Amino acid sequence: MTDIVDELKWRGLFALSTDEDALRKALADGPVTFYCGFDPTAASLHVGHLVQVLTVRRLQQAGHRPLALVGGATGQIGDPRPTAERTLNDPETVANWVARLRGQIEPFLSFEGENAAVMVNNLDWTAGMSAIEFLRDIGKHFRVNKMLTKDSVARRLESQEGISYTEFSYQLLQGMDFLELYRRYGCTLQTGGSDQWGNLTAGIDLIHRLEPDATVHAVGTPLMVKADGTKFGKSESGAVWLDPQMTMPYAFYQFWLNVDDRDVSTYMRILSFKSREELEEIEKLTEERPQARAAQRALAEELTTLVHGADQCAAVIAASKALFGQGELGDLDEATLSAALSELPRVQVAELGPVVDLLAEVGLVASKSAARRTVKEGGAYVNNAKVASEDAVPSRDELLHGRWLVLRRGKKNLAAVEVTAVTAG
Repeated sequence: MTDIVDELKWRGLFALSTDEDALRKALADGPVTFYCGFDPTAASLHVGHLVQVLTVRRLQQAGHRPLALVGGATGQIGDPRPTAERTLNDPETVANWVARLRGQIEPFLSFEGENAAVMVNNLDWTAGMSAIEFLRDIGKHFRVNKMLTKDSVARRLESQEGISYTEFSYQLLQGMDFLELYRRYGCTLQTGGSDQWGNLTAGIDLIHRLEPDATVHAVGTPLMVKADGTKFGKSESGAVWLDPQMTMPYAFYQFWLNVDDRDVSTYMRILSFKSREELEEIEKLTEERPQARAAQRALAEELTTLVHGADQCAAVIAASKALFGQGELGDLDEATLSAALSELPRVQVAELGPVVDLLAEVGLVASKSAARRTVKEGGAYVNNAKVASEDAVPSRDELLHGRWLVLRRGKKNLAAVEVTAVTAG
């Protein structure tokens, strides 16, 4: 690998750092023990977290030792959001979420070899600490005037919501995390999003006060935003989660397949593990033939494989092809088919009726007369079989997994019909 700092910069993963020259030397001399924190404020990580998870993986592959922190303590508080207080979750819920997030992060890292990863939980060093100890040993070293300048705090102070002391104190807890990991593991680098920069530097300031001979660093990665101004990691149906029960692998794949042409090269560099040469070739293909969506397909396949495994990726690719007549719909398992159809316009019916009625009802055509013309012209399909007659009525035997019909008009216009109680056939 090239110099890891140069690699991070080329990929657009190096927005802020404390002392680039010193950091570059430390990484070159390595290995460096570093950490990145993830708070369990939901039951799953979402695709926005992939920036940090994959940066940790990248640094480990470059020979450095990762500490992946899932915050059983900080998760009970919540990092201040720009607009409003977080809803506090009970300790049992947070503990469950800690376990779930650990299970999502661990497959991305190696726990063997000289730079084996370690999973850590900040509840280990906060659970037994009294409020008096926290204020004396940690709070004493923070200055309120400096804490007020942190972006997240300043924005909240300017809002009508204000900020509670609980969330105001979050940066003390994160600062203590860095100190504890420095003392326990020799951790000298923290990575995180650039919006966390105030919290990252809080830890550095605390270490410098209590361990004056220490040399520690921080790197902030840029925030990913969409070209149209909307938030990265959101789809029309909401956040795109890594948990397959919260976002099915098919929907996960489709999220990346539908990435805007203006964004895909940026996302590829940040998230892909392909080489520079491979990425530059894909970027060239995308510029020359954007309609082929080569970059989107490559990114969707790579990330779906990373997050959900090669078998699930193959299943969703097969589903995508089958929907457009390039495979057998009947070969798809029910979960994959259901997830694929959930992305399409669809209607529920109590009984099967004529195909022309279904085409109109689901919105593939404007009217029944338009549906008849489509059938007559040979452009109507049920489960990829061309409809031969304007009077055709699907039979019960044609239902996929006993409940679904896939309708298609032409090559690309798809919709689904779910039959809730079959009486025809």
